[in-house]
Amino acid sequence: MLVTVKLYATLGDYLPGGSKNNRAEVEVADSATVAEALQPFGLPPRLTHLVLVNGTFVPPDERAGKVLCDGDVLAVWPPIAGG
Repeated sequence: MLVTVKLYATLGDYLPGGSKNNRAEVEVADSATVAEALQPFGLPPRLTHLVLVNGTFVPPDERAGKVLCDGDVLAVWPPIAGG
C-alpha cells in the first residue's frame, strides 16, 4: 500500500534523494505500523518527537501498534525549542 511520509525541519535530511516539499510517497506492507513505515528512513528515535497520522497525534508507546491504511499521511517533527 502507498502512504505519504512528511519529515519536517531537520528531519528533511532523512528523506530519499529527489523528494520534494518534505514528503515522500512510500510503499509499505499491508497492515504496516507507524514504526515499520518510519524504519527505512533511519530516524533516531529521540528526533521523532511529534508523530501524526492524518493529523492525529500518535504517542511514542503506540507507534509500534498503530496500523496504517492505504493513503494515510504520516507527518513527523523533531523536538523544537524557541520562545
